Parts: sequence; C-alpha cells; structure tokens
Amino acid sequence: MVDTSFLPALSPFDVERAAELIQRAYAPPAPTTTPEDLKRLQHELFELQKRPEAWGLVIPLLDHHDQNVQFFGAHTAQVKIVRDWDSFPQEHAERLRDLVMQLTAHSMSTGRGKFILRKLFVAITSLALKLVPGHPSRWPDWIMACVTIFSGRGAPPEQIHDFLAIVAEEVVGADLLGPSKIQIQQSLTDAMPMVLQAIGSALKFPLQIPSALKCLQAWMGQIRGGDIIPLIPVLISLLDQFSTESEIFVAASDALQEVMSKSALSDGSGSRTLTEPLLLWVDSTGSRIVEASLSAGDVDEISHSFCKLLVALGDHSASYMASNISSTVPVALPAPSSLLSSPPKTKGYLTQAFLRILLAYTGLPGYYGVDEEESEMTLSFWYLFQEALWSNDAVESGDDNTPEPGAGQQNEQVAMAKAVYSELVQILRRKVAFPSKGSAWSKDQIDKFQVYRRDVGDTLINAYYVLREDMLGYYVDDVTQRLNSRQENDGWQDIEATLHCIVSIQEATDMEKSFHLLRLFSPETLGRLPSAGHNRIRRTMLTLIGTYSSWFATQSDPSNLLMNVVSYVVPALTDPLLCLQAAVALRNLCDANRKVLAPKIAAFAELHAGLGSIPDTEKSKVLQSIASVIQALPPGEEIPPIEAIVDPIVQKLAAALQPSTMLPDEARIIAIQQLETLSGVAKGLTRSTDGILILSEDDSETQAKLDEMTRAREDPRMVKLRDAIFLAVRGAVDRWSIDAEVSHALSDLFKSITCLPTDTTLITLPAGPLLELVCLASRRQLTAMWLSLAAILIGQLNPPPSILLSSNSATIKSGPTAEAQAVVGGALPILLECSLGMLGVPGAMENNPDVVQEFFVCMERVAQDFTGLFYHSLQPAALDALIHCAIAALALQERYSLVSACTFLSILIHRSSTNQILLAEKDRLMQAHGRSITKAVLEGFASVAPRSVVPNLIELLGTLLSRAGGGTGGGGGAGGSVAATWISEILFADNFVPSKATPEVKEKFIKAVLGSRSLKRTREAAQQFTLVARGLEGSGFGYTSVSM
Repeated sequence: MVDTSFLPALSPFDVERAAELIQRAYAPPAPTTTPEDLKRLQHELFELQKRPEAWGLVIPLLDHHDQNVQFFGAHTAQVKIVRDWDSFPQEHAERLRDLVMQLTAHSMSTGRGKFILRKLFVAITSLALKLVPGHPSRWPDWIMACVTIFSGRGAPPEQIHDFLAIVAEEVVGADLLGPSKIQIQQSLTDAMPMVLQAIGSALKFPLQIPSALKCLQAWMGQIRGGDIIPLIPVLISLLDQFSTESEIFVAASDALQEVMSKSALSDGSGSRTLTEPLLLWVDSTGSRIVEASLSAGDVDEISHSFCKLLVALGDHSASYMASNISSTVPVALPAPSSLLSSPPKTKGYLTQAFLRILLAYTGLPGYYGVDEEESEMTLSFWYLFQEALWSNDAVESGDDNTPEPGAGQQNEQVAMAKAVYSELVQILRRKVAFPSKGSAWSKDQIDKFQVYRRDVGDTLINAYYVLREDMLGYYVDDVTQRLNSRQENDGWQDIEATLHCIVSIQEATDMEKSFHLLRLFSPETLGRLPSAGHNRIRRTMLTLIGTYSSWFATQSDPSNLLMNVVSYVVPALTDPLLCLQAAVALRNLCDANRKVLAPKIAAFAELHAGLGSIPDTEKSKVLQSIASVIQALPPGEEIPPIEAIVDPIVQKLAAALQPSTMLPDEARIIAIQQLETLSGVAKGLTRSTDGILILSEDDSETQAKLDEMTRAREDPRMVKLRDAIFLAVRGAVDRWSIDAEVSHALSDLFKSITCLPTDTTLITLPAGPLLELVCLASRRQLTAMWLSLAAILIGQLNPPPSILLSSNSATIKSGPTAEAQAVVGGALPILLECSLGMLGVPGAMENNPDVVQEFFVCMERVAQDFTGLFYHSLQPAALDALIHCAIAALALQERYSLVSACTFLSILIHRSSTNQILLAEKDRLMQAHGRSITKAVLEGFASVAPRSVVPNLIELLGTLLSRAGGGTGGGGGAGGSVAATWISEILFADNFVPSKATPEVKEKFIKAVLGSRSLKRTREAAQQFTLVARGLEGSGFGYTSVSM
C-alpha cells in the first residue's frame, strides 16, 4: 500500500467541482460557447493547478471515469513537479517518487489511454530530473526501477518501449548543466544494456517491432557506435517486408534514417557496415519500389518512406559517393545471401545505381504540390553531393577547368559527375515548367509551386559549380531549339521554364566568360519571344534581363546588343501586369551600363516624352533609369536633361502644395508620387561605385572631375533648380509631416538627395538645411523615422574625408567644420526637447521602443562626432535630463532600446575622456551621474534587464571602470577606483534590487572586478554574477543567454 498521507486531502465536493470544470473545458463547445468562455475556463484550470492543494487532485482525477479528467490528473502531476517543486516539502520527495511510479504502473495495467500514459511518463522523468542529481542520489537506477515495477504489474512491452522513448526524449531536452547533467547522463548510460536488450528482444516479434524501433530512435543519440552496428543488418532485413508489412517497413526506414542522421555514425562513418549494405539493398530490392511507383503513377506510403531513406543515405554518405562514383573496387562484405552477388558489384556501380534512383524521385512525373510531394525532398542532397565532389577534387572548385595531367581516375570522376548533373539539370528544367492553360490550380498550389521553383533555383546553382559554362550553353541551346521547332499553337511554358533556370544561376555565373549570353540576347533569339500577351514568359525574360544587366558591361562593344534589349523592355513599361519587372530591368540596365548608354541619351529623351503612358507606381524607376544614363555625361552636359526631367516633378509637387488647386487627398497622393519620383532621380544621378575617394597627387583626372562638378553645380540653372526642390520639400514638410506615407516618402528623398562630398550630384542638397526641416517635423510629431534621419544628416555634417596620398605622408582632414558645429548645435536642443518631452510621460518609453532606440542612436551620433556640444550647446539641466533618460532606458525590457542607450552612454563617456579639452566636463558628468549609471548596470545584471543585453551592460561597466577616474588602469578595472567604490556601496545598499546573490557572491564579484586588468576578466566575473543573482547557475539556458 502506497502512502498518500503527505498529499493534501480534498473533499469529494471539491474534486467533483474540479472534474466538472475540466469536462466543460475539454468537451466539444456548444453553439452558445464563446471564445471568451473557453479562455475563462482555461484560466480557471490554470489557477486551480497553481494552488498548493492541487497535489491532492492527482489521484482522484486519475481514478475518474472520464479520460479528459484522467489526462488532467496526469498533467497536474507533471506541472506541479516542474513548476512548484521548490515549494514541495522535500522530506516527502521519496514518498512522492514511489506514489508516481505506482500510479503509473496502475494506469498501465488498467489500460489507460496512450495520451494519459505519456503524460505520466513525462511526470516520472521530470521527477527524476529533480531527484537523481545529488550525492547521494535520491533515485539511483531510476530507469531500471521503473521498468521493473511496470513489468511486474503486467505492462506490455509496447508500453515499456513508450516509457523508455519518453525518458530519452525528455532528458535530451532538459535544461541542465554541470554535475546535474553528468549524473542524469550517467543514469542513461547505466540503463543502456537493458534498453538494448529490450529492443533486440522485441525485434523478433512483429507486433512489438514498431514500438521498439521508435524507442531505438529516441535513444539513438545515446548509443555507442559499436552497439548500433549489430542492429543495422536486422534493420535492413526488416526493409524486405515492404510488400507485406508497410508499418514495419516504415518503422525500419525511420530507424535507419535516425542512424544516419543522429547516431554515433552520423558523421559519415560506417561505410562498410552501413553505407555499402544499404546501397546493396537499394540496388537489389529498393529499386523495385520506385519502379512500382513509376508504373502506378502514384507514390504510396512505402515509396514516400523509401524516398526519405534515400535522402538520408545521400546526406550521410555524400562524401563516400563523391569518392567512389567511378570506382572499380568491388564491394565485398559479409551479408545475407540475398545481398550477395556474383561477381561482386563495384562501389562505382552501386553509387551510380543510387544516383539513378534518386534522380527518378527528383524527376517524378507530374507537378510538385499537385501530383507529388517527394521531388522537393531530394534537392538538399544535390547541394551536399556537389560540396563533397569539391572536397574530393572530383570537380574543380575554382575557375580552372583543366584536369591535372595523368589524373585518369579523376577524369573519370569528373566525367561521371558531369553526366549526373547534366541529367539533373534536364530533369529540373522539366519540373519547373508550369502546366498549359486551363489547369485550374488553386492559389495555394500556385504559391507552393513558386516556392518549389525557387528551391530548384538554389539546386541549379550547385549544378552550375559542376558543369560551369556547359550548363548555360545547354539552356541557351534548349531555348534556341525550342524556338526553331515551335509551332504556332504551341505554348511557351517550356521555354519559360528554361529562362527561369537561367535566371536562377546568375549569382554563380562568371559574367566575363558567359559567351553563351550573346546568343540569348541576340535579335535572333530575343526577337522571337512574344512581345504582347503571354505575361508569364515575358515577366521571366524581363527578370532575366534585369538579373544579367551587368553582363553587358563586360562586353567590348555592347551598344547595339544593349539597345536591342532596351527595346524589348520599354514596351512592357505600359503593361500594368509587367511594368514592375520592366521598370526594374530598365533601372538595372541603365545603372550598370551608364557610359555605354550615355551616347543614346536622345532615345531616353523619347522615353521621357512618353512617360504619361507608364503607370504612376513605376515612373520613379523609369526616371531613375534615365538619370543613371545622364550621370555618365560630363557634368556640364547633364544640366539640360536634368532640368528637363526634374523641373516637371518640382512643378507638380509645388502645385499639390497649393490648397486651391485640388482636393486634399488627391494633392497628398500626387505629392507622394512626386517625392518618390524625385528620390528615384536622385538615386540614378548618384555614382554607382561606393567607398571613400582616395586621391593621389598625380590623379589630376579625378580631381578635375570633382572641380567640373563643382562648376556645374554653380550654374545658375542648377542653383535655381535646387532652390526650387528645397522650397517644394519644405512645403511638403510644412503641410504633411505628420502623415505617415508622406513622411516615408520624404525620408527616402532625404537619404537619396544627400550624400558624401565625393558623391555630390547636380541636385544634391546640403545636409544642414534638411536637418532644420527634420527638427521642424519633430516639433510637430516626433517619430523614430525623423530621429533616424537626424542621425544620418548629423553624420553627413562630419563626413569621412577624402585621403590625399603624397609620397611622404597621408593628409587627412579631421573634425567637423565650424559651420557644421553651429548647425548641429542648433538642432541638438530641439531634438532633445522633443524627445524628452515625449519620453518623459509615464509609460512612453515602454510603449515607443522604436523612438527610444532611434533617439539614442541619434544621440550616439552626436556623441561620436560633436561630443563637445553636449557640454557647450545644452543647458546643464538638459544634459542632466538626457542622462536620466538614458539611465531609465537601462531598465527597459525591449532589447534594442536598452542596447542603444548603453552604447550612447559608453560613447559619450569614452569620447569625453579622450578629448583633453573635455576632461573637466567629463569629471563633472561622472560626479553627477556616474554612481546612478553604475547602479543601473548592476541592477540590470541582477534581474532588471533582459539576459540578452548583459554583454552590452558589461561593455558599459568596463567603460565606467576605465574612464570614471580615480586610477590609472586600462579597460579592466584596476584604475577605476571611483567606480569600484560605487560598486561596493551599491551592491550592499539596502535599496539594491532583490536577487539571489548572497553577500559572499557580491564580495567575490567585487574582488574579481577590482583585481581585473582586462575587460575579458571583468566580463567573466559579471557573467557569473548575473547567473547566480538570477538563480540560473547550473543552467545551460542561463549560461547561453548571458554570454551571447
């Protein structure tokens, strides 16, 4: 008789009421039941489980006649063990252990449902995780003890297998670290002989095989390789039952997949004991499965499982197959007579047979997602196989395709690998073709097929690394041949599929060597593709042109070819269904081929004249394309065309700003369109190369271009145009700065029309006046977007300098100009006033994390480039308010807000410390706020801040220790005597945030910090303190979360 006296006693009324509540919550909802009713019931059950008396519900609920109530009883046992263990009287732990085992054994012997038993098995394992660790252990040999009790009560083997499987699954997923993990792991190791014996014995009885193999899968990661190897022949022999026992076949297949993916052999080892026996079985027996599927035109459960087995074998043995794809070495190993052959089959033959079968699944007839689901499963193998071929030098990973002299075996490998991938690319070309019209696919089927096409595209890249230009040549030949043989009523889906494949491999293609593209873009090919209707193939071809736009720049004289392609793209601009792809293609072409297209500027003038027929949504891309071509002209020649395309935009924007000319909504829509269009023009006029400009003393040509741009900008026409742009933009800010869509368009324009000095264009606006507009908009309604823009513009006011390299030295201008100082000095108080006014409202920081983040990013930018302004342009009270706001942000739960505040404080303290002029101000700042910052950091460690930001808090602590004053140390802490004093006072203060850090832990942390002379040691001490203070010591999750 099991002692239950330690459990709370509940009256029959309380038990019945709980059972009734459970039945109402789990019963099928009545028509009158609302979601709120169900939520309320679930909440009541949750609250019921939280009560200490809930321990007393376990037994009566398990004895109830309703299975839902029984399940809740088992669930309550598990929840109480996991969640409320700390409050359970530990002197009763062993009695609880015995009770849970007996309750489980009783439930097994009385035929309780599987889902109830599973929950009880989880409860036992949860209890073991509490009781096994420790010296002495309160539950030694717990797995054997449970199995002994269950078997003694007549539990069938299948239930024993299920229990053992759950034990392994729960232990693997447990969050344990250190000694606890070692003890639990040892308990699994101790039980291993019993587990293996149970599995081995069950494999002799067909009814027990499925549960035994599921148990084997769960324990796979725990079993030594030497213990797995004897099971492999048995598992392979079970595969022979595919025609009679589908459940056994699937279970054996799943177990073998687990062997190859999660066991001690998962690293590709076991070629003689695992790979080769499976390859022999695949060739002799498994091939019949795929043949049956192809004959029947259907993939059944057996065939689906076989495909998964093939993929697992390929993933496991990709390196073996790459090494042996053409091997003539025979496979000789002990095997059942059914697998032996005379003469022995070679490794190369078995590898090729495997590849043929896998290709059959890759190329299953029909359409993926509609007729079959298996072809997609095979795609990952072709990536692994290609990587393995590279690793084995079977194909060249570089640009040199010339085999090593005398490498006969390698040449055979290369030839065979290319043959396999040649077959693959032909199969995949067929598989990505859409059906002809009238297929009536649902939207979900179309979407799924589109995803499959993208996945195939990734696989084709791997194929390209094997085949190189031969692959591109095959696809271009395919397009040409299909065009040559095409009949009038033929569809375009096959040619479209080939074009899609060409699009997919662009990122791997060597543009300078892709001579096959000459034929693809020639009038003989491009000119025969449809130019009206047939939207799918036209959309794909437009995408292809945009994707390969940079290829034209590699050709010696691409002018005619390029204009031929542009002529194909331009008509599609007026088609609402194709204009997006056409506009993107034109933009990419013009951006990548500016100099080649510049002499054709007249043709683009005609395109500009016909702009009215192009949908408004794509006009900005078209004008960006034209602007890209204009940018290639000499600056003086840019003036007329820029006037021609920008002036109408500015006029339309100005007209939208006149209240009397149009309705408010119409004016707003037009303003957004014109702002977007102006952004596109500004992007097009910006040079396409990035980076800091480096001028050598004899680089007169580059300097001459910069001077020429300066002179062109001073042309009265351009000065007038820029003034008009600024006035129109100011008007938009005045009228619509609180409108989200207009603000977004303004933001994009500000980013596009400002730049570093070396990228200046004829319409580039200075950052200073735009920063004033940002301040104006922020006064009206502060948003994260305006603060982000302010940070960008402030950064542009102190740009990285161009570098003048002389023969003896590098002269670099440093520091912002006086004008920039004045502009930012005027903006900083405004931005601070707006931001602190908003964030100072209770709850505002928590409710506006984006504003908090961008505010401190902006302040960080000022601290980085204009540090002195915090002390010279702000009133002391304003600076104090800013620091108080930053300290408050260190207690936020939103990661990015807290990180940005951390970074700002670190930068401000560091930059103030490294500037001799600001040392006195920095000392005053530390005297006023240093202790408060330190307190916020330490309380963040203890519990206040999210664990993921602990590394950022550690960086801030390191800055305080090294820069707060009072010592001579570096980045660690020995010199930060002032900060060290603060730390000691704060940790032992009565008002320090409650934590699990004892006085001894605090002393140890202080000692470690004081004795540290490196940030690394400080970091380690802070991480350990955080774990202990939060009660996470010994937790793998805790360690990971504070050390990322």
